[in-house]
Amino acid sequence: MGNTIRVRVVVAGALTAVAAAGAVIGGQPAGARAAATAGHVQTSIKWGECPEPAPGAERDPRQTCGTVKVPLDYRRPGGETITVAVSRIATAKHGRKRGDLLLNPGGPGLQGLDMPGQMALTLPKGVLDSYDLIGFDVRGVGHSTPMSCGLSGTSLLTIFPYPGAGGSIEGNVTTARAVARQCATIGDRLRFFNSANTARDMDRIRQALGARKISYWGQSFGTYLGAVYASLFPRNADRMVLEGNVDPGKVWAKMLNTWNQGMNDRFPDAARVAAADDAGLGLGGTVSEVTDTFLALADRLDRKPAMMPDTPVAVSGALLRGVTYQMLQRNEMLAPLTRFWKAAADLSAGKVPADADVAVLRRILADTPAAKGVPADNQATMVLAMLCGDTTWSRDVGSYADATAAARAKYPLSAGMPDNILPCAFWSQKPIEPVVKITSHGPRNILILQNRRDNATPWAAGRGMRRALGDRAGFLGVEHGGHFVYGTGSTCADKATAAFLIKGTLPAEDVTCDGPRP
Repeated sequence: MGNTIRVRVVVAGALTAVAAAGAVIGGQPAGARAAATAGHVQTSIKWGECPEPAPGAERDPRQTCGTVKVPLDYRRPGGETITVAVSRIATAKHGRKRGDLLLNPGGPGLQGLDMPGQMALTLPKGVLDSYDLIGFDVRGVGHSTPMSCGLSGTSLLTIFPYPGAGGSIEGNVTTARAVARQCATIGDRLRFFNSANTARDMDRIRQALGARKISYWGQSFGTYLGAVYASLFPRNADRMVLEGNVDPGKVWAKMLNTWNQGMNDRFPDAARVAAADDAGLGLGGTVSEVTDTFLALADRLDRKPAMMPDTPVAVSGALLRGVTYQMLQRNEMLAPLTRFWKAAADLSAGKVPADADVAVLRRILADTPAAKGVPADNQATMVLAMLCGDTTWSRDVGSYADATAAARAKYPLSAGMPDNILPCAFWSQKPIEPVVKITSHGPRNILILQNRRDNATPWAAGRGMRRALGDRAGFLGVEHGGHFVYGTGSTCADKATAAFLIKGTLPAEDVTCDGPRP
């Protein structure tokens, strides 16, 4: 749940979980299980043109799109329906097609309609010959009956809150109350946009494709979604790749807490890049020196944000940390991240940054326009729908203040944000069902991919997914940094992933692959 934040949406918005459920059978409420097979079930998809992409976005010309109608509330399958937008690139070769590979980029709240085109660029021929690539915007996101709380001007930097100067959370409490109050205006509908219903939508997509089983590749939050699907529909799940993993036993507050150690594990990779260019950046010649420089800069910006030249944007401590968190997810962003630190340091010191550094600032902080028909706050709304709608949160404001203070002392790089208060503390609706229990019951058909130094879904979270799935899964860890495993430099991991999708080959025991250091 880290690629939930895209670097270019920091200013406009960025990061990314329903009243009674009755008896639970195999992790799924009994009523919902019956409902999943009742009512009208779509059995085909009319493929045609796709919705207009966001300005500047690229799309594979081979891609076609369609829609699948699903119940808003699976307990009432004959009631109101919503639309799930799906896409397809028919890459499978005639006579060699194994099935359909459903793709999800995580978030929560990230649009997945164009993911087939992105994956088609990196997957080997053997995988493409075996599968058609299927994308979708999950319910409430993008072109799938998009939801909006009307959060004008609210970014994910306010939803995922860094404390104020000195560690104060008073401003965070005020913002959390206001955001929760705003989302309460659509709470009666928003409560049905949870992870379990999203997984049930995936099974409706499977049926609409006419497939007996469906394969799946989920990243970040999408790993949890895949695990929920595999637990609710074990007989319908074919080969599943889970990349950059959520710990199903820590949904959701405890999962956010793992970001503290994740930042400690990952930050040194960027600090090494900065230290190697001390002559040009002046941030320090060792990892320790760069870390001290970063912490001091963040503290100064907490107390006195610095204005970007010729813009209304202020670089605050929260913005510095939020951008850092996002850019640490990809190795190719480490060098630009160090230039961002340099520009922020110059601004804070009252200096005029070099033109090249100003360009980096503007590129990183540039607003990304939403696609036509998609509300500007759609991602922020759906992050909250999932996080606050999957499980209950403590409403004890004092407990958040205490936890934040303790975390700031132990994990200064995270500044207490992972333990701070979210709008979930004031959410108007209780979850409509219990959290789905992720189990080891089912076929052995899941490959877990996990980097050692992943700040968004840390190593411990990947091991948590491994424990939850047990013998159903093979585990492949990579001695590497960043949020993504496949296609980032580990030949060992790439070959194992392809072998699994093509041949079903899983490692008999947990495997560790070497990975390139930045």
